[in-house]
Amino acid sequence: MFLAQEVIRKKRDAVGLSDTDIQQFVNGICDDSVSEGQIAALAMAIYFRGMSAQEKTALTVAMRDSGDVLDWRQDNLNGPVLDKHSTGGVGDVVSLMLGPIVAACGGYVPMISGRGLGHTGGTLDKFDAIPGYQTAPDNRRFRDTVKQAGVAIIGQTGRLAPADSRFYATRDVTATVESIPLITASILAKKLAEGLDGLVMDVKAGNGAFMPGYRESKELAQSLVSVGRKLGVETTALITDMNQALGSSAGNAVEVQLAVDYLTGKRRDKRLHQVTKALSAELLVSGKLAKNTDQAEVMVENVLENGLAAERFAKMVSSLGGPHDFLEKSGQYLPQASLIKPLKLPAEYHGLYLSEVNTRELGMAVVCLGGGRRKADDKLDLSVGMTDILTIGSKVDSESVIAIVHASNESDWQEAADSILKALSFSSNPPEPDSVIYERIAGETE
Repeated sequence: MFLAQEVIRKKRDAVGLSDTDIQQFVNGICDDSVSEGQIAALAMAIYFRGMSAQEKTALTVAMRDSGDVLDWRQDNLNGPVLDKHSTGGVGDVVSLMLGPIVAACGGYVPMISGRGLGHTGGTLDKFDAIPGYQTAPDNRRFRDTVKQAGVAIIGQTGRLAPADSRFYATRDVTATVESIPLITASILAKKLAEGLDGLVMDVKAGNGAFMPGYRESKELAQSLVSVGRKLGVETTALITDMNQALGSSAGNAVEVQLAVDYLTGKRRDKRLHQVTKALSAELLVSGKLAKNTDQAEVMVENVLENGLAAERFAKMVSSLGGPHDFLEKSGQYLPQASLIKPLKLPAEYHGLYLSEVNTRELGMAVVCLGGGRRKADDKLDLSVGMTDILTIGSKVDSESVIAIVHASNESDWQEAADSILKALSFSSNPPEPDSVIYERIAGETE
């Protein structure tokens, strides 16, 4: 007989949980026979006691299989099914370019994404800025878009890993979110329910990351790779920098425009391009579309230069209900803020170098403008944010713009400007350049 309290007691006392213990507890989450208090108690026990590699794998499988697991065999796709996941940050618009790039190289990307909460932006919120784009299409349209465009970026349905939704909601209000075993199972349950052949994880480290410390970020990356591979999916991870915004824009509509400019070649921020190219190359190698990273990176550059990646993006947007000419007329379709004004520094800063950025505070400035959420049901102003964000190492003079702030009114603009200035540090000497990609994790076992 299954008793939830016995499973909780075992984990509390550091006794290993069997696959059956975990499966029955997850079943109880789904059929409501396990209470919120019991979910919270187990989450807290796991937070303090941790989980073995086998326990993490069992929890991931149980949550993955709590709902639908996509099977693409009936669609007769002629390439591998691939995806990426980021642990979140500021100005991280990689998904919007990576999906079309990988599709243009022969992969299929059924990307199930989420919304932003706190200082990090959400991929789905960005797509809400495109008129008509359906982030919750029916199953047929989703599959048809993946098959025809090679990529579809949509939201999680109630039928994909439903146990995770209830488990996460309880973790969110019981201070148990920051548990590597629970993060691992939560991320992989949703991603592996997509029916993937390959997965790359972008694990952020730095002051704007969900998990700022490098040691914890590496531990999470190793955990994700290990469990993903145990479950038969070619999984790798890159640990990337989030000590400043990844792209030069932060917000929703402004990040979509940044992605359009990137795909069309109008503008490609150096750091953003490095991460996008590296993550795309990981997937091409994992999916056996390229023999090695060098070949994969050449393929990425080719589909960017010949316009095939941009074509895939345009096809995805129109297939999911967006404008057919969005790529050509994005500026006409995306919402524009009422007040768009540059932020410059007082004269006493001229001649100094931008040396540090509190990236979390930069993200919170977007939240203050109305472009992010303080709580899950907040309504967003998709037009606000910032563009042309200054990068670390830049020397400031009278012409230098720290950022162009997009706001709905003067009061919000000023509040955001004050927050941005407080997030920046300057020095008389240029800082040492830092890498945007710290480490690659592949094949580690625990």
